[in-house]
Amino acid sequence: MKNLKTNDMKRLILMVLFLGSFSVSRAQQDPMISHYMFNGLFLNPAYAGSHKYASANVLHRSQWLGYGDGAPRTNLLALDAPIKSQKMGLGFVFVNDRVGKQRRNDLVLNYSYHIRVSQKGKLAFGISAGAINLGLDNPFAWESNDLALQARSFWGPRAGFGVYYYTRKSYLGFSVPTLIGKQPDRAFDFNLDRSTLFRRHYLLTGGYVFDVGSNIMLKPSFLLKYQPAAPFQADLNLNALFYETFWLGASFRTGDSFILLAEYQISRQFRAGASYDYSYSRIGKFSNGSLEIMLGYDFGKDAVKAKNPRYF
Repeated sequence: MKNLKTNDMKRLILMVLFLGSFSVSRAQQDPMISHYMFNGLFLNPAYAGSHKYASANVLHRSQWLGYGDGAPRTNLLALDAPIKSQKMGLGFVFVNDRVGKQRRNDLVLNYSYHIRVSQKGKLAFGISAGAINLGLDNPFAWESNDLALQARSFWGPRAGFGVYYYTRKSYLGFSVPTLIGKQPDRAFDFNLDRSTLFRRHYLLTGGYVFDVGSNIMLKPSFLLKYQPAAPFQADLNLNALFYETFWLGASFRTGDSFILLAEYQISRQFRAGASYDYSYSRIGKFSNGSLEIMLGYDFGKDAVKAKNPRYF
């Protein structure tokens, strides 16, 4: 072991972590992104149609920079639009995620219904339905007693639920992205332990925008993640908006990383953002952090006429 070069040591240790991530409690954690506060549909189906205009977001995340082949990579596409005089919303999310030898693709449709509960606020209820494709292209999969894993790839249906309250400058949401699910070799059961490898994750999000004057607005926000078989995790964020054009912020993710974020409102319709994660966990010793790049576009005349930029 002492004769191993530094790069070989990094690969060996990361490979051990990869193989450990295939355990049931860890492997089915939903993909992680740092720009979640600008990609609400990824977390909550009730977010669909919460703006007057249709929106599209694309995102790429490269995790553990410097490791090379096998490091986590995530690609995200999210589309949503209001319908029926903004009383309802429709959305679509596609996620492509790869961690080591594990491949995952999500195809999810979202529907929401919005109710005005005050002069400034609306309450939305959302459901999602779609399918997840999971594949393992490593020899260890053959040692599993799970028939779906032995097949190295399978498709499984998935449905979720969410609630989302929002005003022009605030939001609060709760969601369960995988409320029910099933894989081909198992009978359907509301107990996910019996019907699928996937697990229920409970998410709570919130944020508020403060006008502090001098063309500066502050937006504190949070994301709380709970899954009974995994450690509780919290994202605590603070973003500042300068001259309604440029966002600059920082986040702290418990047990994982510090994050720097930036977004530029190129026009009323087009925006671009980037973030960098510095990991203080064990993996941080063997990587150069993680990088995300995001592009967003809002369609239609309502987006052009908007008096303020998007806050979330």
